[in-house]
Amino acid sequence: MFTADTAWLLVCTALVIFMTPGLAFFYGGLVKSRSVVSMMMLSFGALGLVGVLWILYGYNMFDLGDSGITKYFANPLSDFGLFDASSDLSEGAEVNVVDVAFGGSFAIITVALISGAIADRARFFPWLLFAGIWASLVYFPVEAWVWNADNGWIYNFGIGTLDWAGGTAVHINAGAAALALAIVLGKRVGFSKDITTSHNVPLVLIGAAILWFGWFGFNTGLHEGTAASAGLIFLNTLGAPAAAMLGWLVVEHFKEGKATAVGAASGIVSGLVAITPACAHLQPFWAIVLGLIAGAVCCFAIEMKFKLGFDDSLDVVGIHLVAGFIGCLYLGFFSFAPATGLFYGGGFDQLWAQLVSSVSVAVYSFVVAFVVGMAIEKTIGFRATVEDEVAGIDPILHGTPGYALD
Repeated sequence: MFTADTAWLLVCTALVIFMTPGLAFFYGGLVKSRSVVSMMMLSFGALGLVGVLWILYGYNMFDLGDSGITKYFANPLSDFGLFDASSDLSEGAEVNVVDVAFGGSFAIITVALISGAIADRARFFPWLLFAGIWASLVYFPVEAWVWNADNGWIYNFGIGTLDWAGGTAVHINAGAAALALAIVLGKRVGFSKDITTSHNVPLVLIGAAILWFGWFGFNTGLHEGTAASAGLIFLNTLGAPAAAMLGWLVVEHFKEGKATAVGAASGIVSGLVAITPACAHLQPFWAIVLGLIAGAVCCFAIEMKFKLGFDDSLDVVGIHLVAGFIGCLYLGFFSFAPATGLFYGGGFDQLWAQLVSSVSVAVYSFVVAFVVGMAIEKTIGFRATVEDEVAGIDPILHGTPGYALD
């Protein structure tokens, strides 16, 4: 039967898919005017390629069942495009095709997130090659590690890792890969604090608004339980990013002397990232505290690239990797559902599970992304030429500038 749960999951799937164009707006507004088309195309390219790969075999790598990895090698191409009406679409079928679509929306935006680290200097088709390989070698199996209750080693590690909607699988995963690619592609021409000026702040705010809107589907689409628990997830998805925006702006005011619109948007995103793994496990007060911490810490963390010498163009590392770690580790202290957090009498077991899982995903993603990115750079070339970068890569790579102004 077509139930309310199915209807809501369809809505949530559409919301999460809409987040990828929202990310394109957010990233597009942050870059130089002469590379806005290129930046947005990296997100749309991920939407096209990863969407297809997920249907062909990505979900099959997640849905390993009791047979483990052998199931995948026995049938690497899933048959979701070749439905058997007597089985695949029948009532009580083992796989709900709506779940498959929802999982695909996560895979798409996770890959798209990485692109912010290589803005202004990445070539489109090498990016697509990287996106397809990284999704296949990293995201698809890591998602199974985190959320497959039967065979996911992270899901079952120790006391059991808590990651409701992707602190490890999405944000730490993408953030670590972004760091690797930023190192592989090197610094932009004239890399300094001045180069980070956003060319279209209204576009950034529009993108942040779409991301926040879609994030309610991102977190509640995985809901399994009562209406009250769904309401808790929804409320925490409101409270944490709201608090994170305030935390970022306060720090920015004392650090820079002003509270900026880009800072507000970045604070919102840092809070959304932090609450992603924790939205179902925290009381609303502690979700607000988490948001304040994430916003304040990430406002400082984005300065790491200038001190450590890597050019993460749009602060994927400083926001997604850092806030992802904060949200995951925070559960070791404040998880109340289940009551395994240290301050709820759970001891250190939950914190250990969160730490090992987060570090493992970060290391695996970084190593694979670095190897794949370096291989592409040394063979077909990943980075645009210095001449093209200085001239503006939009007309060179995509045939048109972002703005045709007289």
